[in-house]
Amino acid sequence: MHRPLLAVLLVAALSGFTAPGGRENPSSQYLYPVSVNEILTNRMSDLPDLRPMDAVVDSFMRAWEIQGASLSVMKGDSLLYAKGYGWADRERGRRMEPGTLLRLASVSKLITAIGIMVLQERGALNIQTPVFGPFGILNEYDPYITDDNYYMITVEHLLRHQAGFTRRYGDPVFTTPAVMRQFRLSEAPDAKTLTRKLVSLPLDFEPGSWQNYSNFGYLLLSLIIEKASGQPYETFIQESVLRKAGCYDFHIAGNYYRDRWEGEARYYPHRDCTDVPEYNGSGQLVSRCYGGNDVTGSSGAGAWVGSTPELAHLVAAIDGDFHIPDILGFFSVYQMTQRLDEETFPLGWLDCKDDGEWTRTGSFTGTSAIIKRFPDGACWILVTNTSTWRGSNFSKETGTLLRNLRGRFAGRLPSRDLFQER
Repeated sequence: MHRPLLAVLLVAALSGFTAPGGRENPSSQYLYPVSVNEILTNRMSDLPDLRPMDAVVDSFMRAWEIQGASLSVMKGDSLLYAKGYGWADRERGRRMEPGTLLRLASVSKLITAIGIMVLQERGALNIQTPVFGPFGILNEYDPYITDDNYYMITVEHLLRHQAGFTRRYGDPVFTTPAVMRQFRLSEAPDAKTLTRKLVSLPLDFEPGSWQNYSNFGYLLLSLIIEKASGQPYETFIQESVLRKAGCYDFHIAGNYYRDRWEGEARYYPHRDCTDVPEYNGSGQLVSRCYGGNDVTGSSGAGAWVGSTPELAHLVAAIDGDFHIPDILGFFSVYQMTQRLDEETFPLGWLDCKDDGEWTRTGSFTGTSAIIKRFPDGACWILVTNTSTWRGSNFSKETGTLLRNLRGRFAGRLPSRDLFQER
């Protein structure tokens, strides 16, 4: 795979071209869309006052045997700091840089939720819209449904992990060989085939009565985006979410090292992590990072790759701070970040506190990602290309690290905006 070339818009100055981040710029600063990944380097954030912070990050990485990590810090929609640590691809001698692309795992759910809110603002759906049934968005799957509780599921239930799906018998999105055996499939199912099979099973709880984290729910949201927009999921997200937010270098991940995007990191499992059967039922043993899961097939539940600076730019476009114009209206931002109670997931985010702290995490083998947006508008983002034995619980360690770094070094960050380097 190769990063798509972006055409130069020679008439931009005459056509009122909207620059990255949504700023109208009819003169000269942006003649074509440029990803910050093409511009930023480690040298820009190699600052004497912050070398003690670098030492803390390096020590953390050694303690957890992490090959590489990328850290970006934003405040007031300005990118203050962006730096890569360690190796992007040790075997090829590539160091981690700010623009290195990394799998984002469940941070992808935030991107998918933004897409749903964009469609709601356009009037293409409402989060109270039923998913199945005669007036449902995905009613083409009704013939396969055997449990009437499915007709109670709304888009909001999927967003909040309240639709009735559990992982009691394994996660169907990331246990493809088991799904193939269960339904006697000869090949790995795509999203539509998986949906036809899974909706034939009864729900584990009544929609809205409880919550249980569900990757399948966000796979359904990906199908909903396709149906409501009339476009493939990736096309809609690229055109209507990412590029409008000034993000030009996000992509759907490949499953194998050979499928990596230009500038993408290599992924490393933790020590003593054994090989597993290939996800497609071939019977071959493969690395958990490459072929152990159908990452591509996870779509809006976990398939996006991107850099931490562009991820920060995306957050800047949905945070209610208008230094970088938001791509969502105020009410949509409020809906996404409203805290109902400690037992209820927000929309797309993993946790939103009453004081305004928002968190989104993601992890699978070879990847750990975390976004922390604090009440003062500061946003700290860390993504690694190495997993640890703690699995998804490693997010607690990275969250503690970011709090520590913010408490000790926020006052040393320079007053600048690296986004403006484009």
